[in-house]
Amino acid sequence: MADVNALWSAYQQVVVETYEASRKGRGKAIHVRPVEGEVYPVTMDVECSRSMRKNHPVGTRFRIYAKETNKQGSKPFLYSHFNWPYEVVRD
Repeated sequence: MADVNALWSAYQQVVVETYEASRKGRGKAIHVRPVEGEVYPVTMDVECSRSMRKNHPVGTRFRIYAKETNKQGSKPFLYSHFNWPYEVVRD
């Protein structure tokens, strides 16, 4: 059995918020970014739960577990598994 603490050791708690972003020719989409004052810049993308984004109003802040990663040379982004728990910090 894997050590649970070892699994979480690569992740840290980060406060993020949802925002609306324009998609070229396809309207608006709800994206997630770190909030001002966090370790990561507000320009960094966050990959996380779609239901978290859709079940709360735009602008809601959440505390999630995330780690910085990239996919084969893409720009760095924060990753949090879609099924992991999150905490609403502010609506």
